[in-house]
Amino acid sequence: MKSISFAILAATTLMMDAVADVIDPRVRTYVDPVRVVWQSPPSLYGARRAVKWADSLAGEKHGQVPEKTWGTPTGCRLENNGDVPGIILDFGRELHGGIQLGFEGSLRLRARIRFGESVSETMAELGERGAGNDHAIRDFEIEIPHMGEIEIGNTGFRFVRIDLVSSGVTTLEYARAVSLMRQMRRVGAFRCSDERLNRIWETAVDTVQLCCQTYVWDGIKRDRLVWIGDLHPEMSAVLAVFGAQDVVRDSIEMRSRLTPPDKWMNLSSYNMWWIRCVRDWYFYTGDVDFLRRNADYLRIVVGHLRKCTGEDGRCMADRPFLDWPSKHNELAVEAGMQALLAMAYRSAAEIESALGDKGREAILREDYARSASFRVDPHGSKQAAALLALERMRDPKEMFSQVLCKGGVHGMSTFYGYYMIEAMSNAGETRFAMDAVRDYWGAMLDMGATSFWENFDVAWTNGASRIDEIPVPGMKDIHGDFGEFCYPGFRHSLCHGWASGPAAWCIRWILGIRPVEPGCKTIEVKPNLGNLDWAEGALALPDGGAVHVRARKTKDAVSVKIDAPFHVKIVR
Repeated sequence: MKSISFAILAATTLMMDAVADVIDPRVRTYVDPVRVVWQSPPSLYGARRAVKWADSLAGEKHGQVPEKTWGTPTGCRLENNGDVPGIILDFGRELHGGIQLGFEGSLRLRARIRFGESVSETMAELGERGAGNDHAIRDFEIEIPHMGEIEIGNTGFRFVRIDLVSSGVTTLEYARAVSLMRQMRRVGAFRCSDERLNRIWETAVDTVQLCCQTYVWDGIKRDRLVWIGDLHPEMSAVLAVFGAQDVVRDSIEMRSRLTPPDKWMNLSSYNMWWIRCVRDWYFYTGDVDFLRRNADYLRIVVGHLRKCTGEDGRCMADRPFLDWPSKHNELAVEAGMQALLAMAYRSAAEIESALGDKGREAILREDYARSASFRVDPHGSKQAAALLALERMRDPKEMFSQVLCKGGVHGMSTFYGYYMIEAMSNAGETRFAMDAVRDYWGAMLDMGATSFWENFDVAWTNGASRIDEIPVPGMKDIHGDFGEFCYPGFRHSLCHGWASGPAAWCIRWILGIRPVEPGCKTIEVKPNLGNLDWAEGALALPDGGAVHVRARKTKDAVSVKIDAPFHVKIVR
C-alpha cells in the first residue's frame, strides 16, 4: 500500500514539474496622481452631493487604510445624497496597468471607474463617440470595501474618473496607479541641442517600451496583440535602444506559430513584413540558428507570395494594406504593395544567402528583379513614395521632390511616418526630415501627449483642445472628434508602438550610427547635425554593449568622437 501511495505521489510530482509556472517578465510599480483635473460641482438642488479634500489625493501615499492622523482628514470625502459625486485624477503620463484604491466608509457602496487616455475619454458614456470596452475593460462599476483596498483594471491610461454611484458616504484614502511594465535597460541613447527633439525621442522610447508587454503589442488600450506589420517600426526602435530583447524574437515566432504559412497574417502585406522582421532580427543579431529554425516556414510563405505574383512581377495579393490613412487612395496602395513585395523577395534572398542556399538565393534574386522592375507611380501618396524610394524602385531624390516634401507634414502618418523620414534621409534630406519630426511628432506633444498615437493629422489641432484638459465648448476634442476606420473617436489608441519611429531614426540618421554587417560587426558612423549645434548618444549592440558617438559643430567642420568596443569595426 505504501509503495502504491509513493508511486502516485511520484507521478503527481512529475506532472507538476512538467507544467512549469511562467514568471511574468513585467514589474509592478506604484504611481501617485499628480493632480486632480476635475471634481463634480455642488448639486443645484441642495446638498445632494459633495466632494471634499480632493487635492489630498495628489502626492505620495502609504497604501494604508486609514491613512490619517486623528482629527486630520487625509483622503477625499465623497457624499452621494441623491446625486453622483466624482473626481478625475491625472497620473502625469501614459501608463499600462490598473489602479489601487483605498476606501473607508459605509458598507456595500458601489463606485464607477473610468480609465481614459484623455480627460474627455473618462467623461464619455459607453458607446459615445467610440468609447468602449471591446479590448480592455475601462468603464465598469465595482463594490468598494468598507475599510480596505481594491485593485482593478488592465488597460492603457493616464486619467481615471471615480464616481460614487450609490447613496452613502465614503473616504477615498488613496488612489495610485499600478504600472505593469517590462523593465528593459536603455543602452541606446540620444540627446542634442534641441530640447523639442529630445522630448520627441524620449516619448518615442516610452511609447515602444509601454507596448512591450507579454509580447510587443501594437497598443496598450487597443488592440493589445501582435500585428506583424506594426512590429517592424517597433522592433527597429527596440533594437536601437534596448538591444536584442527576447520579446521581439518571441513576437515574430509567435505570429508564425499561430498562422498557417500559406495563409495571410491578418493582411497580405503583413506576410511581407514578417519576412522583413525575420531578416532584420538576423541582420542585427547575427543569429543564424534563428534563421534555421524559421527556414521551412519562410519557404512556404515565399511560395504563397509567388502564387500572388504575376509573370511580369506584378503584385496581385488580395487584402492589400499599407496603413489606414492611405486606404482612400487605392492606386497608391497598389504601388506600395508592389514595393513591399519586392522588399519581401530581397529580404528572403538575404536570408537564404545567410543560410548558404545559393540555389534558392538565386531564384529569389530573380523574383526580386521582376517585382522591383514593375513600374508604378506613388499617386501623390507619401506612404507609397517612401517605400518606392527605400526599395530604390524610384529615385529617392525624385520621390522627395515630387511627393515627400509637398505640403510639409500634411499627409504623414504615425506608422509610415518612420519610412517617410527614412526615405527623406536616403534622399540626402535629413535636415528636412528633422523638421518633419519636430513638426509632426512634436505637434502631438503640443496637444498634451506623453506617448505617440495610432494616427495623427496636424490639421486636427486647429481649434482643438488638448488631451489633458476638460473639453472646451466650441472647440474640437482632439481625441473624441477625430479618427476613422477602426479608430473613430475614443476608440483611437493614444499609445501605439508603430508611432515610435523617431527613436530609431535619431540614432540612425542624426548620430549616423548604422549597422552594415550582420551581428553589428561593422558599424557605419556618419553624423548629420542639420541645424543642431551638437548631438550625442549610442546604438545598442546585440551583446549588451554600445557604440557611442558625440558630434559637435566647430568653426569649420563637425568634430566627431566615437567610442566602440574593440571587436566592432567602425567605417566613416
